[in-house]
Amino acid sequence: MSTAEGAGARATARYDRDSVEFSRAVAFFDAAYAFALTLLVVNIDPPPAEDWATPARWVTSGLGWQFFGFAVSFIVIAVFWRVNHRLGSEFTGFSSGTITANLVALALIVFIPFSTQGISDPATADEPLAVAVYAVNISVAVMAQSAVYLVARRDRLLRHPLPRRADTVNLIDAMSTPAVFLLSIPVAYLWGAEWGRWCWLLLIVVGPISGRWAARRVARIVSEERPAPPPAPSS
Repeated sequence: MSTAEGAGARATARYDRDSVEFSRAVAFFDAAYAFALTLLVVNIDPPPAEDWATPARWVTSGLGWQFFGFAVSFIVIAVFWRVNHRLGSEFTGFSSGTITANLVALALIVFIPFSTQGISDPATADEPLAVAVYAVNISVAVMAQSAVYLVARRDRLLRHPLPRRADTVNLIDAMSTPAVFLLSIPVAYLWGAEWGRWCWLLLIVVGPISGRWAARRVARIVSEERPAPPPAPSS
């Protein structure tokens, strides 16, 4: 085989679901998500010994925003992992494109512990830039994870591909999260970083509403595009 043919074979490599390569890739991605979750605890600085005297001093020692950042980012990364797990359960295999797309998304996931430091460190938590960096990090990560699905569809790696219109609806639903995070950036610069962070609580309302709308819309599209049953034979 020539060098060009070998490069072409590598570019179009496909690893079926029952292959060792598929299992190794899934294990690698899962381990990276777990590592990103573990790194979050590094952003929590143990308070001085005197601040362990009472719960009030312990909380006011600066741990408040650190615990806030840890909790928010733990939930965010856990949601990313669940979405990635759900996507992977629909894959019939991996292609070079889906592996590359997953690596790009993973790079943004493992960056979250760093951006979390900005919003949780008492020295930087009140800076609008800390909110902006974190919001952009999460927003771009959501977009990258959505791209994983689109690449898998392009490479025909989905067990149950949806109609194109349904994919558009799900993409709109996914973009509701970046919309909330990006909204927090101007809020942080206009009214302060604390208000910017509180904007993220809008996801508690926006997420379920957007999810229910998308689920109903997708179900309607699927039913509309489902082939009609053949007519019953006449007697």
